[in-house]
Amino acid sequence: MKNTILKDIGLAFFRIAVSAMMLTHGLPKFQKLISGDFQFADPIGIGETPSLFLAVIGEFICPILVIIGFKTRLSAIPTAITMAIAAFLIHGADDFGTKEKAVFYLVSFVTISLLGPGKFGIDRK
Repeated sequence: MKNTILKDIGLAFFRIAVSAMMLTHGLPKFQKLISGDFQFADPIGIGETPSLFLAVIGEFICPILVIIGFKTRLSAIPTAITMAIAAFLIHGADDFGTKEKAVFYLVSFVTISLLGPGKFGIDRK
């Protein structure tokens, strides 16, 4: 019983902390989007505006959903994909130190997707 509650507290702490840190990257992109500035990288060839829109979903919208524990496993996937693109396409030719942050977020959001929210999330209500 005690280990179960500690596991759930750990899962909640991890998903909230990692998602809150991701929001520091997503908020500027969200502000850029709502201000009408659509200049952005186009790493997968779909255009700057769709790329910015998808980055906002992955780095701002989905982390908010993960924080509250709503559709956590599903919500973590777009962020993981966004970080895979950042690590292996945007920073693909860079040294590991440059792409390390994106790899860390990729691993973290894959872990969240696999483990889910634990007891402390809207998914459990």
